[in-house]
Amino acid sequence: MIRILRAAVAAGVLAVGAITGVALGGSASADTQICEQYGTTVIQNRYVVQNNRWGTSAQQCVNVTGTGFSITRQDGSNPTNGAPTAYPSVFYGCHYTNCSPGTTLPMQVSQISSATSSIDYTYVSGATYNASYDIWLDPTPKRDGVNQMEIMIWLNRQGPIQPIGSRVGTTTLAGRTWEVWQGSNGANNVISYVAPSAISSLSFSVLDFVADVRNRGAITNSWYLTSIQAGFEPWSGGVGLAVNSFSAGVNGGGTSPTTPPPTTAPPTTAPPTGGACAVRYTPTNTWNTGYTAEVTVTNTGATPVTGWTLAYPLPAGQQVTGSWNATVTQNGSTVTARNVSYNATISPGASVTFGHQVSMSGSYAAPSGFTLNGAACTRR
Repeated sequence: MIRILRAAVAAGVLAVGAITGVALGGSASADTQICEQYGTTVIQNRYVVQNNRWGTSAQQCVNVTGTGFSITRQDGSNPTNGAPTAYPSVFYGCHYTNCSPGTTLPMQVSQISSATSSIDYTYVSGATYNASYDIWLDPTPKRDGVNQMEIMIWLNRQGPIQPIGSRVGTTTLAGRTWEVWQGSNGANNVISYVAPSAISSLSFSVLDFVADVRNRGAITNSWYLTSIQAGFEPWSGGVGLAVNSFSAGVNGGGTSPTTPPPTTAPPTTAPPTGGACAVRYTPTNTWNTGYTAEVTVTNTGATPVTGWTLAYPLPAGQQVTGSWNATVTQNGSTVTARNVSYNATISPGASVTFGHQVSMSGSYAAPSGFTLNGAACTRR
């Protein structure tokens, strides 16, 4: 709902706005007032603040400080069953040809070792708005136009507004519980994480949310993170809303626990005998042409397993397209999952969990059996 105009109709005008913003921009040392529709400026020689009044012809102004911005004027008012008036925000990365100074983005997810961000907000009463992060991803290292995947993190919402799509459940990320909404605005897919109550400040790993979206089958590790943005979407009112401070950083190296390098340790102990292992295979998200699954391997024996290989056949028409927390290959119908460096040992009574994404033709069906280091496992 809230991205139809910004992502589709505004695709042309935002490109123009980005050019206007560059002309208006610079590096804000003292407070800077921006009232131009798509005006921008740079703070800390690292982040871009944008007025981005895309959903109304009414006036909007933001006051940019050395660490963030505040809304000083917001005359627009849109129905709550439609799109907001604007998205004044601060971002790191590339947005409609405008890239923040020295950014490392776009960067392929598999190459990211860490991605962190933090924010501190000031909220007001009597307005209708959300306070949200936008995390954008695309199959290509895109620096302009609409990306295919939008992650939204709603830290606060006031008034009868809701994210795009429908609620699909809850999850725990960054030490908090979130409502999860999923849908499409016609131009890109959107997965939103909505805080049940207002959060005024947050520091978190961006990769936690990226990994959850990947586990839902919406992206793969070959996609690119293009920008991290935070601000407000007002439907009406909003003067006084402020981003007091914002930071974001993305490092390469590809050693993140959510996207580990495919390092396999050789077995150093004898494989368990039959009945000394158990496997639970759980589909976490299914759709017409594929699914994601979580695989939990438990050592039910009395000795540790150091270095493990799990083999199992996939039903006809299924093909692994991505994985995490294991190195997964497929030969014909047989899938082989091998440990990575940080989960090579399974102590007695302990478990390891990995996951994969599978494309399929026809209806979903689970593997028929599993072997760990050549020995048959029981199915849980």
